[in-house]
Amino acid sequence: SKIDDVSSNDSQPQCELNKPVDVHADFSKLLSELNKNDAPYALSLANRLYGEKSYQFIEEFLADIKKEYKAELESVDFKSSAEEVRVNISEWVEKQTQGKIKDLLGKNAVDGLTRLVLVNAIYFKGNWNQKFNEKDTADAAFKINKNDTKEVKMMRLTSTFPVAVIPELNCRVLEMPYKGKDLSMLIFLPDQIEDDSTGLEKLESKLTYEKFVEWTSPVTKNEIEVQVSLPRFKLEEKYDMKDVLVSMGMVDAFDTAKSDFSGMSSANDLVLSKVVHKAFVDVNEEGTEAAAATGGVVSTLSLPEMFTADHPFLFFIRHNPSSTILFAGKFCSPM
Repeated sequence: SKIDDVSSNDSQPQCELNKPVDVHADFSKLLSELNKNDAPYALSLANRLYGEKSYQFIEEFLADIKKEYKAELESVDFKSSAEEVRVNISEWVEKQTQGKIKDLLGKNAVDGLTRLVLVNAIYFKGNWNQKFNEKDTADAAFKINKNDTKEVKMMRLTSTFPVAVIPELNCRVLEMPYKGKDLSMLIFLPDQIEDDSTGLEKLESKLTYEKFVEWTSPVTKNEIEVQVSLPRFKLEEKYDMKDVLVSMGMVDAFDTAKSDFSGMSSANDLVLSKVVHKAFVDVNEEGTEAAAATGGVVSTLSLPEMFTADHPFLFFIRHNPSSTILFAGKFCSPM
């Protein structure tokens, strides 16, 4: 992000990029493509910074984030009106996500000492290219582990989809495109539950972005007739991203004594106070509604196949032209 670019030392994640100079321009291009008006899906991405009004922010930084990230920094009064600011931030996110994400910041999430809050909101609603017929949906057992099951509404559809096998993980990958085929949901389903928890441990331990690209690249080239059984599900989760970012190496940004945001402001005590992420995903017969506020061999199947997601699986929503993952999650246990 642009915050990473203007911070120094461990205020930014430790990572390598092949073309660091192009990152911001590339992201700007991606935002424009994703937010295009004529898309056969609804997708909006919104970013905003909230900064304490007593701090002066550098004009060049403000111009850069507006140009490259379609983002603005809103000057707010954390010192004397923290609760009012909290409500305003949550209301902005709710509006950006079509009312799906409410109360992003809970009570006391910010206070008079808060200096800088980073907010990212993304909303997606798309219809399947091949819709499920609601009349075919029926109750079915979903295995949450080797011994226990819960009842789900299981959607069913037989059609032609790209499917691949990852032999090293005893796992299959199904690609279900949305209308227009620019976006797809990719479902990683282990053949069975092999461990003592969800059955996803082995897959999750091996999954990296590089592996994801490797495992899914043949999926876009080979289509077969598949009998798909997929639970209707709705997920909502909230994360405080501070611990996650610290574990990735972004340590100093949250430490008043060490943070260095000199590329953003001349103030020497500016610190990132809060990074909150909340996600909403609704998968049904029509399609998906989602919101969020941030070396093996792969072979293809040649025969008609049953793809029955009656046990835990991973899912990803991908923008196909850019191979960008917009959403990632796992379905382990029905509510």
